[in-house]
Amino acid sequence: MLKTCMRGLAFALPLVMASGLAVADPVETRQNMMKQVGAATGTLGKMLKGETEYNADLAAMAMRVLFTTPSGFITQFPEGSTTGDTEAAPKIWEDKAGFDKIAMDMQAAALAALPAAGGGLEQLKGAFGSVAQNCKACHETYRVKKD
Repeated sequence: MLKTCMRGLAFALPLVMASGLAVADPVETRQNMMKQVGAATGTLGKMLKGETEYNADLAAMAMRVLFTTPSGFITQFPEGSTTGDTEAAPKIWEDKAGFDKIAMDMQAAALAALPAAGGGLEQLKGAFGSVAQNCKACHETYRVKKD
C-alpha cells in the first residue's frame, strides 16, 4: 500500500506541478503549489508525530517538494494578482525582497534537510524544525487567514 502511494505521488506530483505552471492565473498556480507544499508538510508531520510509519523514501520525496517549490513560487506574485480568492497579504508586494528572502531561506533549509529526511526519523526530527520555522515566518507575515 505504501509503495503504491509513493509511486502515485512520484507520478502525480510532476504532473500537478507542470499543470499548475501552465495555468495563466498566478493565483491558481500559487494555490496549486501551496497544496503540494501542504501535502508534503503533512506527510512529514504525520511521520514526526508517529501517526504514520517513517518511510525514508517518502520522507525524502516530501522534503524535495519543500526544496523545489519556493523558487518557482515567488514568481507567481506579479502586480495585479492581489485580488480574487487569495490569502496573499498586501505585504508581499510591499516587501517583495523580504518575501523572496523567506522563501529562499526555506529552500536552503529544505536542501540542508534532504539528507536527514532519508536518514532516519531522529535525523528528520532534528532537521525539520528550520524548514517549519520558515513556513511559519512566511505565513505570519505574508498570509491573510480567510474566515
